[in-house]
Amino acid sequence: MTFLSEPVAIGSDLPRRDGAVKVLGTATYAYETPLENVAYLHPVQATIARGRVSGLDTSAAVALDGVLAVLTPDTAERLASTEDRELAALQDEAVDFRGQVIALVVADSSEVARHAAALVRPAYAQEEHDAELRADHDALYAPERVNPDFPTDTAEGDVAAAMAAAEVTVEQTYTTAMYHNNPMEPHATTALWDPAGEGFLTLWDSTQGVHPARATLASVFGLDEARIRVVCPYVGGGFGSKGEPHVNVVLAAMAARAVPGRPVRLALTRQQMFSLAGYRTPTIQRCALGAGRDGKLTALSIDVVEQTSRIKEFAEQTGVPSRMMYAVANRRTTHRLAALDVPVPSWMRAPGECPGMFGPEVAMDELAERLGMDPVELRIRNEPDVEPGSGKPFSSRDLVGCLREGAARFGWAERDARPGVRRSGDWLVGTGVASSTYPVHRMPRSTATIRREGDRYVAEIGAADLGTGAWTTLAQIAADALGVPVDAVEVRIGDTDYPMATVAGGSSGTATWGSAVVEAARAFRDRFGTEPPDGAEASGDVGPLDDRYAMHAFGAQFAEAHVHVDTGEVRVPRLLGVFAAGRIINPRTARSQFIGGMTMGLSMALHENSVLDPRTGHVVNHDFAGYHIAANADVDEVEAHWLDEHDPHVNAMGSKGIGEIGIVGTAAAVSNAVWHACGVRVRDLPITLDKVLHALEDRPER
Repeated sequence: MTFLSEPVAIGSDLPRRDGAVKVLGTATYAYETPLENVAYLHPVQATIARGRVSGLDTSAAVALDGVLAVLTPDTAERLASTEDRELAALQDEAVDFRGQVIALVVADSSEVARHAAALVRPAYAQEEHDAELRADHDALYAPERVNPDFPTDTAEGDVAAAMAAAEVTVEQTYTTAMYHNNPMEPHATTALWDPAGEGFLTLWDSTQGVHPARATLASVFGLDEARIRVVCPYVGGGFGSKGEPHVNVVLAAMAARAVPGRPVRLALTRQQMFSLAGYRTPTIQRCALGAGRDGKLTALSIDVVEQTSRIKEFAEQTGVPSRMMYAVANRRTTHRLAALDVPVPSWMRAPGECPGMFGPEVAMDELAERLGMDPVELRIRNEPDVEPGSGKPFSSRDLVGCLREGAARFGWAERDARPGVRRSGDWLVGTGVASSTYPVHRMPRSTATIRREGDRYVAEIGAADLGTGAWTTLAQIAADALGVPVDAVEVRIGDTDYPMATVAGGSSGTATWGSAVVEAARAFRDRFGTEPPDGAEASGDVGPLDDRYAMHAFGAQFAEAHVHVDTGEVRVPRLLGVFAAGRIINPRTARSQFIGGMTMGLSMALHENSVLDPRTGHVVNHDFAGYHIAANADVDEVEAHWLDEHDPHVNAMGSKGIGEIGIVGTAAAVSNAVWHACGVRVRDLPITLDKVLHALEDRPER
């Protein structure tokens, strides 16, 4: 075999190794695992928002031909741990939110299971509930920390005094809606409980982390992790919602134990996902900016109100990006939660940064308007020398480069700053900009193994590929670290039989798993040189992050918006993003990730809104007919570009996460473009026609 003296795989525009099987439909997903004598599970969900189940008539369901078991709080097994109340399925009669599982049916077919579940007749002792988020909620409280472990509040200087002395100020409230991840592959699990001996549980689960899922299930069921295997070669999207196990995984395991030796399948319906698989909390953001006439910020504050579930706290870190984005001496960030009778919120792509950059980035545009200053220039003038708060030097930071490159590519210099003056037929035309950022994460406790098998090298790690390209990029990283052609490397992932890997979340996957692969390759070469024998093997672990530096990726988002003068309809024919995200491992998969994030940001800007009726605690538009997402017709052109960035401090590859930064800032850029088109500031997402139509009616040229 020829060994390479210089890296050639990293940076190559290679096609995804899993692309063909996915396009041809031969990739095996969790629900499709080929097994014999399969049974099916369907949950029964509560139709009240708070109270107790006072009775369950299961007789009609039990009598139905093909029903194998009906589990209720009276008949379900007692779990070893109920500390996580989201996962404490069927352990008591309490109803904590509408849609909570109160029983489940196992049957020979999915049709029979669903029919039988509909025959279960619950009776309730209903209690008053509270499912409405308000900024003046009388039970707001400060959580101890915000996700994952940030201080709840921060304060530097004197914001009140600086705002009072500022020459120009902006003080506004901005809101983001409740959002559901809605991956195309629903949350799905196939579970098989081997009754032999003490029993062994195998789960084929659509998850972002097989090892974290196994650890959670071991705790819930009181099992040794060695008695659980989790398999997940392919995932049809997750976006954070599959980062931690939800109750569907527990239900599948419970059902499999009820029919030992027989595999049980559960795929949540689209409607069930709106109450059982997490969501992004709505946010209310009170933002204040103060500045001098030169555009230098003198004060910045963001006070955030969010909701969480009464049974399990999740505090989205919405205010955290404002702590480091721009230089300002007087800064305050706060988070307050309302614990409501609602499902449990969780991770959604770019938690914290995504909603948290909407309010401040629209506020920056409003400040630029009041100053009569170009919004790109305003951001550049407030570029910090070191990370605000910590005072650490940045490992690399090129937000300014992204803004300038994006402005040049977008044609920003030709922009007339006045709103509502450009027109194309019946459409008013505007452009907007916003900044993006996302922290660099590299998780501990991941291990990779490199082994020689014949004329090939095999890299094994229990990573998950959500469609982000891990099958391909890990092979590129291993090839360069070993000094062999990439075609000589095989990657094996998605199984707890492989070495420990952390969750695919926080844009940390490639940085973490790739670092483990590099360490394993180095150990392999140190031990066996360039002529390793067949069967030679070495392992490597992720090393600690260099905490002397502040590590972040940055980007600039540009949008063009058209607003129809008669209907108020909003279209976004063009999005352009430029990113500084370290070394790009694979341009093809990177571009896909950036564009995917920007498309989700466009959905957030124009469409997405989980409408919760506070009278019932029910998300009323709980399907794709009512929950709208961006389609091809919503945007003509999406461009993703990046700057070459060398950062030796982040990891051995010099890479930063790219899966999430694309969504950050997109909605703010669209909102700013809509203002520029028609003169209306939309501070409450989504940007629907009713929010701009009133202003259009007063235009003299209509």
